[in-house]
Amino acid sequence: MKKVRLFIIIFVLILLGGYIYFQQGSLPMDKNNQGVVLFTVKNGEGLNSIVKNLKAQNIIRGRFVFYITVKLRGIEKKIQAGEFRLSKRMTAQDVASELTHGTADVWVTAIEGTRDEEIAENLAAVLPISKKEFIEKAREGYLFPDTYLIPKMASVDTIISIFQKNFDEKYTTEIKNNMKRVGLSEHQAIIVASLIEREARFPEDKKKVAGILIKRFKSDWALQLDATIQYALGYQRQGKTWWKKDLTREDLNVDSTYNTYKYPGLPPAPICNPGLESILAVSRAEVSTPYWYYISDKKGVMHYAKTLEEHNANVETYLQ
Repeated sequence: MKKVRLFIIIFVLILLGGYIYFQQGSLPMDKNNQGVVLFTVKNGEGLNSIVKNLKAQNIIRGRFVFYITVKLRGIEKKIQAGEFRLSKRMTAQDVASELTHGTADVWVTAIEGTRDEEIAENLAAVLPISKKEFIEKAREGYLFPDTYLIPKMASVDTIISIFQKNFDEKYTTEIKNNMKRVGLSEHQAIIVASLIEREARFPEDKKKVAGILIKRFKSDWALQLDATIQYALGYQRQGKTWWKKDLTREDLNVDSTYNTYKYPGLPPAPICNPGLESILAVSRAEVSTPYWYYISDKKGVMHYAKTLEEHNANVETYLQ
């Protein structure tokens, strides 16, 4: 009988101790603190990492208590990625709840090879901005493709400046000097990079294609790129895309300064926003390449030619 009583007493003490531990661990770090702590949850970040970072920033008292709080409330999968304005006067329950809603910022990804209009559509889907204003103010080619954390109430000018700052950081002095080596100004380099982004799929091909395009440009040849025709044609309502897949002979005659079948040299501006890989490919272009022509087969594999006869043979072999 005494053993039963002892067991009950120990059990009660454990429960009481657990309750006190949990209660103390749930209390605010500093209930009198009026400051705000910016806390970021990354895309795809796991609960263990989030809890570790909360503790490191002294936002919660106990990692285990917070972890159990989230698990018991079943809100682990409801935690959002973004930046939150938290406070040390918040309880563990308050912090957990806040992480499931009310992010101060949103994550937005700009993909390599997309044009300003496509980026504007993605931004307008999650931010209260005017697509028209964004398109009017953005510079094609300079919205650096990346994943951004953008304030929910940011203006169009602020958003564009965030993209531009990233571009300025990525477009280093070394890249600028290499562009001079291949004989291109910054604007010309970004135009060529945008062409590479749409024309070459694999990294090993990008430098070769860049060399060919620069050679043709310097020789005042027509570049004859389908991607520039696609850009000139604009939005295709039937296919719901900005990039028409199957071009016709009529398309190749479109009256546009972006029609590189009609007009020699580079188009007047970039046709998309190129990623760093394509920009680097231009800066490292194989300008001494013996090739003048290339085609991409249905699998995206490039086939190069030194003469028009070889090129026509490649077309017959790989595109018919």
